Amino acid sequence: MVTVRVPASTTNLGPGFDVLGLALSLHNEITLAPIEGVGVTVEIVGEGAADGALPRDEHNLVFRAAERAYAAVGQTAPAMRIRLLNRVPLARGLGSSSTAIVGGLVGANSLLGRPLDDETLLRIAVEMEGHPDNVTPALMGGFQVVSATDDEVIHLRLPMPRGLRAVVCVPAMEILTDEAREALPLRISHRDAVFNVGRVALLVAALTQNRPDLLSRAMEDRLHQPYRSTLLPGYDAAVEAALGAGAAGACLSGSGSSLLALTTDRAAAVGEAMVAALRDHGVEARAMELPVDEEGAVVLD
Repeated sequence: MVTVRVPASTTNLGPGFDVLGLALSLHNEITLAPIEGVGVTVEIVGEGAADGALPRDEHNLVFRAAERAYAAVGQTAPAMRIRLLNRVPLARGLGSSSTAIVGGLVGANSLLGRPLDDETLLRIAVEMEGHPDNVTPALMGGFQVVSATDDEVIHLRLPMPRGLRAVVCVPAMEILTDEAREALPLRISHRDAVFNVGRVALLVAALTQNRPDLLSRAMEDRLHQPYRSTLLPGYDAAVEAALGAGAAGACLSGSGSSLLALTTDRAAAVGEAMVAALRDHGVEARAMELPVDEEGAVVLD
């Protein structure tokens, strides 16, 4: 039996569409226990336990990831009992599916005696998830810049400024990833593409050179947020409220529906401001201050 702790992740940070990701200290715990016989049973505690959204058999994403790890070394996954302690909300732009993929891969690799290195696990995770920005920080931790092609995954970990805090506002409403993808236009203008290239460069420079005063501009985006934000009533008001309460910058977390604010102080006030702004638009929400997770996926036992 093995238990893996995997962090939530927030991606894009505004303009870094599919290339920037940050691990957050909100964790799911995945326990894999091989058993005699056949079949897979999944016990779910916490997020997703009550609504039947997650499969409780061999179709569960954790087991599917474990199967991929076993297949990578030429073996067939055994029957398993799986327990999921889920703290990461589903369909909120916080990487819940990535925790399942990474947890299944890391857990199975541990059961096998760890024959697969992190780069191999990452390549499998990206193949399963379809894009690298959530799974890379979930596996590796910290602030990650990622570029993936069909042949390779290039990633570089960058330092986050000390004292910069992440505040996540989690609405009660879900936005499914497929729904968020469908909201995107098929074409964008050259001008908007150049705008985002500049903002991504400015964001990385501001974070690595500890210039929080630049983050409100650096986290601006024209590729996805103008389209996805229409799915969340009160989005613009919540961002304005966060900035007004002292946030250095604010944006959608991943594809939403959660919001991410970065602040050097007044984290509680920033969270309360976002919650109040969404409530004024008929959306209930809660706020969490989440330190950066520097470890990534960790085998607990």
